[in-house]
Amino acid sequence: MRVMAQMSMVMNLDKCIGCHTCSVTCKQAWTNRSGVEYVWFNNVETRPGQGYPRRYEDQERWRGGWTLNRRGRLALKGGGRFRKLLTIFANPKLPGIGDYYEPWTYDYETLTNAPLQEHTPVARPKSLLSGKDMAISWSANWDDDLGGSLDHGDQDVLLKEISDKVTMEFDKTFMFYLPRICEHCLNPSCAASCPSGAIYKRTEDGIVLVDQDRCRGWRMCVSGCPYKKIYFNHRTGKAEKCTFCFPRVEVGIPTVCSETCVGRLRYIGLVLYDADKVLEAASTPDDTGLYRAQREVFLDPHDPGVIAAAERDGIPRDWIEAAQRSPVYALISTYEVALPLHPEYRTMPMVWYIPPLSPVVDVVRDTGHDAEGAGNLFAAIDALRIPVDYLARLFTAGDTAPVDAVLRRLAAMRSYMRDINLGREPDEAIPAGVGMSGEAMYDMYRLLALAKYDERYVIPTAHAEQAHKLEELATDCSLDYEGGPGMGGWGPFGETSGGAPPIAVENFHMLRQRQTADAPADPAAGRTRVNLLNWDGKGTPAGMFPAPDREPGPGPGGTNPPADSGDAETGRRP
Repeated sequence: MRVMAQMSMVMNLDKCIGCHTCSVTCKQAWTNRSGVEYVWFNNVETRPGQGYPRRYEDQERWRGGWTLNRRGRLALKGGGRFRKLLTIFANPKLPGIGDYYEPWTYDYETLTNAPLQEHTPVARPKSLLSGKDMAISWSANWDDDLGGSLDHGDQDVLLKEISDKVTMEFDKTFMFYLPRICEHCLNPSCAASCPSGAIYKRTEDGIVLVDQDRCRGWRMCVSGCPYKKIYFNHRTGKAEKCTFCFPRVEVGIPTVCSETCVGRLRYIGLVLYDADKVLEAASTPDDTGLYRAQREVFLDPHDPGVIAAAERDGIPRDWIEAAQRSPVYALISTYEVALPLHPEYRTMPMVWYIPPLSPVVDVVRDTGHDAEGAGNLFAAIDALRIPVDYLARLFTAGDTAPVDAVLRRLAAMRSYMRDINLGREPDEAIPAGVGMSGEAMYDMYRLLALAKYDERYVIPTAHAEQAHKLEELATDCSLDYEGGPGMGGWGPFGETSGGAPPIAVENFHMLRQRQTADAPADPAAGRTRVNLLNWDGKGTPAGMFPAPDREPGPGPGGTNPPADSGDAETGRRP
């Protein structure tokens, strides 16, 4: 047994309202720059729908992930080294800009500079790639709220597999939201597909990153990733992907998408797993057995034998304690309500999902019956085969039994907790009917519905002596800009990335202090640097605004310095 740690995430789809706040904040933090206008490290898909990029789940076309060869061994679905060598300069299994969307802006200058006229001027859409006028026909959330599904809803890859059971009529269909980020897999096919070895999985926390210095822009990783969560920056000629906000995670702060989630549906925690079992689990012959096989890879952090093996393998004690308090482990292994996304890709994904119960509840409510009665809900789950089949295609390779069991536990929790909240005597037969105790069901309810900040995000801080300096180089998503580092000229594989600017981890420490402090800024730091990047909007920090009671005096040469002049380094007045 070789114990390793993995930072993981669970999303409760029953609480997602499709507001796209996570997508927008991730976009602003990581991909708000030239060359990645079409890139969404985090996106929220409406299901049914084609997803982003379009039909990314069609692995017969894209050939992503792993498969078993004739000898029962794992092999890349897109081919091994020889095939990649033959197609290295002309990769045919690559989504084009039409599969994503051509990014655009609007000709706002026409609106602001147009002369007075009879008709209102129009700001035409302009391509951010060519600068020419364009007709908008697709985007990252074109399927939002089933928009346009009458025209292209049948293009959903999963719906085509169960087309005999689904009718795309609005009075008969169903809908839920599916947020997606990089899965940071235990068996990443993107890393195995990279000819340059630029993609690597960090040994200390399992986050999958791209070494921008080694990346040569072959784009085999884009083809190899079955979730299509690696993107190509056409300005730098490098691949980029979700970094799990590692500079934030290293100092104990959750990812940007989790921090800003309106529905509080994301949970982040540490999972201990046996690295020696990953290959065996990924090689499970039957696709429907991959979900259970991956769960067997995870280790019980309370087991004394696991604790001893983890300490032997160099995992710090506070990380082991964090794994014991991990909400991710609780939802996956203790309560067994979280499921992986497309386990049949055999990458061992580490972003899991709690399937939505809302479609079942809505159907019961529409009949006029009690939508939270245990008997009604259980009967609806048995009868409502369409969404269960669809969810099974998403999370368990088509096996409806685990999805049915999860929905039953969620339905039992609703019925059991309603009696408690209404002051009635709870029926202990309800949790017993789904293999749980009343106490365990109450704990699951607290975690899913009422969990506090430090219960949803159990993130141990990084150990510099264990892995790397906290002043981590931004080699995975460098914030390049016009004329700056990374835009220095054209190389043989696109614009070179240049030197990587360091990420100031101090900023994230300051962020954590502000999140927990009552004062506008932490006064303990003395001459604290205050600027618009780390100001939280509270108070009027010295150095940011001019003092109203200070009169400017004559400066050198008979000039008057501005009233807010101060120390250039700290922004404070002497």
